[in-house]
Amino acid sequence: MIKTIEELEFVPEMPEKPRPIASIGAGGIVSDCHYPAYKLAGFPVLAVYDLDYEKASQLAEAYDVPTVCRSLTELIEIGEKEQAIFDLAVPASEIIKVLQKLPEGAAVLIQKPMGESIEQAKKIVEICEEKKFVAGINFQLRQAPYIIAAKQMVDSGQLGEICDFEIRETVYTPWNLWDFLFKVERMEINYHSIHFVDVVRYFLGSPSGVYCKTMKHPKAKELAQVKSNIIFDYGEYQRAGILSNHNHEFGLDEQECFLKIEGTKGAIKITMGVYLDYPTGLPDKFVYNLLEDGLGWRELELSGSWFPESFIGTMGGLMKKLDDPAYNYVNDVKDAYETMCVVEACYQSNESGVTPVAY
Repeated sequence: MIKTIEELEFVPEMPEKPRPIASIGAGGIVSDCHYPAYKLAGFPVLAVYDLDYEKASQLAEAYDVPTVCRSLTELIEIGEKEQAIFDLAVPASEIIKVLQKLPEGAAVLIQKPMGESIEQAKKIVEICEEKKFVAGINFQLRQAPYIIAAKQMVDSGQLGEICDFEIRETVYTPWNLWDFLFKVERMEINYHSIHFVDVVRYFLGSPSGVYCKTMKHPKAKELAQVKSNIIFDYGEYQRAGILSNHNHEFGLDEQECFLKIEGTKGAIKITMGVYLDYPTGLPDKFVYNLLEDGLGWRELELSGSWFPESFIGTMGGLMKKLDDPAYNYVNDVKDAYETMCVVEACYQSNESGVTPVAY
């Protein structure tokens, strides 16, 4: 039976009882997103470790974390003793090294991307299986309030058969906020549009193939790529694609960042405000149109946004998985690996070149 909008519950995944968290890494994603989300949800962080002890200390003071560790070994000992979830927010190239040091049977939430390459992603899955981890990857866009709402509407049949899925981003991103991005060979898709690739998969499943071109910009030559065009192959009835442009420096008037889903019975359009006028951001907006009720486009009011609220669901879902092994945790490491497979296909498509036009 198809539920009405009023019957759906647009809430993040939450456990009955929160578990403690042992935090590895104290960078910007932790201070701006992880800890604010955990504070909102009431998830206790019991200890933190970072190579920069002072940075970790300042973060701990701001969020009342009781213990700042001077070594990773110390953090792991505390986490193992307290049966905590290990929250990894380290550079992608360091994930494997950290996982190898964690105790067998640990619960681990790993910040995206899942390594720098498909080879590293494979190794991460292997380690998680060998050491019997309960593990997830923090592809947190799946847990944003507006994505939760859209997924429930799609799954309940409100939109009918999905035939069009589009993400379009025309923004100005201050890449100087993340120094490490200037050193990586795979940038725009691996560190940004990977979220969009993952959410396409979340709604439509894994595609049979992709067509991709990811590019530089004349004013950002020191970055590997800053814009991408991706087309997903879902057969003859479903169009799905991502257009991202991070160098639109012409003011807010024509900036846009939206996700649009069209079906045979209805449509949804979501404005993702976080990337408009970044890092200040603008409000999100969720509008929908259902053909059967004839009411036209109207807005669905939702609480929270991608940052920081989505980080509640990725951690909360992992806690629920620990309580119930049969629970379908949507951020599971094995599912995330398929997103990495699609990302790898994007880069391979980019390298294979275009089909020459015969004139």
